[in-house]
Amino acid sequence: MSDIMLQTRGLTRRFGGLVAVNDVDFDVRENEIHAILGPNGAGKSTLINLLSGEFPPSEGEIRYRGRPIQGRKARHVARLGIGRSHQKTNIFPRLTCLQNCQLAARIHMGGVFGSWRSRHQAREVDERALQALETCRLVQRAHTPASAMSYGEQRQLQIAMVLATAPRLMLLDEPMAGMGREETAQVTELLKGLADRYTLVLIEHDMDSVFRLADRITVMVDGCVLETGPTAQIRASERVRDVYLGRHHEEAHP
Repeated sequence: MSDIMLQTRGLTRRFGGLVAVNDVDFDVRENEIHAILGPNGAGKSTLINLLSGEFPPSEGEIRYRGRPIQGRKARHVARLGIGRSHQKTNIFPRLTCLQNCQLAARIHMGGVFGSWRSRHQAREVDERALQALETCRLVQRAHTPASAMSYGEQRQLQIAMVLATAPRLMLLDEPMAGMGREETAQVTELLKGLADRYTLVLIEHDMDSVFRLADRITVMVDGCVLETGPTAQIRASERVRDVYLGRHHEEAHP
């Protein structure tokens, strides 16, 4: 299909005798929000690590915009236009919000602090960083040290740092982990607003947020894909409810 941005076929990753991802066929369409669900140990984060180049696959193929990318290093995958965030907040607490985003942009463009000579590139770094902060509603915190921000703001900053790398596809590993209700609602609205310009793949355990956000959902169990489909299909699926969601979810959301 012409609208497929990312696709895997037979994707497998072994760690010794453990098969963490097992023969996974997975595709992401352009400008969709695609959620990956599953219990702990289902292989969700390992799949994201394979897609982002953190791990090489043991077998199988990954194609991005029609080109095979399996086995490429993470920095090369990022420069193709695939950005990713991690489960744990991955920021530099002593730097300001602006400096965090500038650093992300500079590393993505091949530079580091102290080695920047091109005024044009420096302007581009600043523009990317400020635009990312504006998108994440953090402009007013641009000169605030990351350590002085709330946990929810730090998670928003992590998303801003991904945006500063100018991605087309964003892989977000539990972007709302550890948040309260109000912070979760803010990040949910932020991600919803990004869908017009970016393609999003996210792992998330907050089911209400997933059902509000996702266009399609893939459910994994024991390293395998249990079911993929539109959100309404997954929400109504007996297999998914029995294996993952549980009967209590049906009772809470009749």
